[in-house]
Formats: sequence, structure tokens, C-alpha cells
Amino acid sequence: MNPKLPDKLPVPLPNFRRVRPLNLFLLFIAGIINAIGVTMFLAPVNLYDSGISGTAMLLWQITPDEFTFPLFLLVLNIPLFLFGLKKQGKLFTFYSIWAVTVYSLASWFINYVLPVNVDGSSPFAGTDLLLCAIFGGLISGVGSGLTLRLGGAIDGMEVLASIFAKKVGLSVGNFVMIYNVILYVTIGASFRSWILPLYSIITYFVAVRAVDFIVEGLDKAKSVMIVTTKTEEICKVLSADFGHGITLLKVQGYYSGEDRYAIYFVVNRFQITRVKNEVRHIDPRAFFVVTEVSDMLGTSLRFKMLK
Repeated sequence: MNPKLPDKLPVPLPNFRRVRPLNLFLLFIAGIINAIGVTMFLAPVNLYDSGISGTAMLLWQITPDEFTFPLFLLVLNIPLFLFGLKKQGKLFTFYSIWAVTVYSLASWFINYVLPVNVDGSSPFAGTDLLLCAIFGGLISGVGSGLTLRLGGAIDGMEVLASIFAKKVGLSVGNFVMIYNVILYVTIGASFRSWILPLYSIITYFVAVRAVDFIVEGLDKAKSVMIVTTKTEEICKVLSADFGHGITLLKVQGYYSGEDRYAIYFVVNRFQITRVKNEVRHIDPRAFFVVTEVSDMLGTSLRFKMLK
């Protein structure tokens, strides 16, 4: 018989042996970058970031002066990260809280300590709304993307979306987009002006592209799936030409019932045309599929040919 469990089990703490000092340092840099984008480009001209950060900016503007932007960042974000602890994991939560804390402190330092005037105009772009929208989105997007790349998040909206998106039948991206649309409509209705929310939408799209660039990179890899009757010949040519691993997957045709091997191969986007030409030269009837690969882990190993 199993022993009776206690009513309250101890909550395990994060395994700090898995916390990398380099990651903490880079997350520190990411938080500062995000703060620069928001406090030196967006906030001075009343443009808005997206997600929880944008919500914090709105609350900062409509509440008394003692309620600051850094305060709202912490109050809104940290409960969301803790709420997603079970789903996202302890290490992700720890990294995220660290990043948003740095973001909040850096925002406070820029606004209240540095001898930089951020009241009414950007120190770099003045009152040019388009420049502030583009560069504010670009810089804050770099900070957010770097945080995601390192295994955390700097905005609790991403956690909220990952938990509730599927429950309401939406993708994570659509969930975040709908939230931001509601946020910008609320801002426009609150201040009875649509100019700033419209420029903020530019900020949002620039930031999204910056995040994609940092997380996925400019030169995305391509995976190639080839189904052919000349597996051996194609594998020999690809292995000789490109010099890295090839994976063979056993497949079966639905109509023919024939057993074959599908060739799985990863190359960069500049090599796709060369792969196609090699395959068509050996087997013009080969079935060829190319898909985009956002990230890869592990080493390239040479797999033995399956007989």
C-alpha cells in the first residue's frame, strides 16, 4: 500500500546548475536594449509598444505620476510568468523574470537618473514619429528576439498566448495580434486620436520582423525530402557534393503499397537549386519537397546507407 502523501508537497526550486552565466549576461544586455528602444524612441513621442509593455505604457500615462512605467512592467509581467511556470518550465520563468527586471530597472535609470532629456522628444530622432516608430520597433524587437533566442521572454503576453491561444481556437501569433489590435483601438478611443496608434502599428510590425531575424536568422536552412527509386545513386552524389549527413526514412506508397526510402537532407537556401539539378539528372521522376527550417540542433552525422 502506498504511503499517504502530505497535503502540501514542497515546490522544487529552479536547477541553478542549468543557468548559464553567459545567458544571464546576454539577457542583461537584451533588457537594456529593449529599454533603450522604448524609453528613448517610443515613450517620448507617446508611441506604444505591443503586448504587456504597451499596456504598461498606457497605464503609466493615465495614472498619477507615482505609478511609473517600470513599476507597471514588473506588476503586469511577473504574475504572468509565474502563472505560466508549469507550462513553460522553471528555467524559462527564471530567465524571463530576470530579463523583465533588467528591462524595468534600465527604463527607470534612463527616465530618472541619466542626464538625458526624454520628455517630449527622442534624444536621437526628435519628434519625427516615423523615425521613432521604425527605430523604436527595431531596437525593442532586437531586445525581445535576443531574449527569446536565449530561452526566455521579455513580455508576458507571449506566455499568456501560449496558454490560452489553443483554448480559443487561435494560433499564438493571431492571439497576440488580436490583443495588440484591441490595445491600439483602446488607446485611440481613450485619447480620441488615431495618429499615434497607427504609428504604433508600424512599430509593432517592425518589431515582429526584428524578432524573426534574431530568432531565426537571415539565412534559414532548407530541408529536402526526396522519394525516389534511385536512392543509392542520389545519396552518393549528394554526400560527395555537400559532404554532410543524409538521413534515410522508410516509407510506403499508399496506392502502390511499395516500400521505399525517402531521403532527408538539410542545406542552405543557396544550395537548393544545385540539389534539384543533381536529383533531376539522376531521376527526373523523383518526388521532391522543400521546407523551411527555422533552427537546428546537433551535429551533422553521416548515416550508413540502409539496405
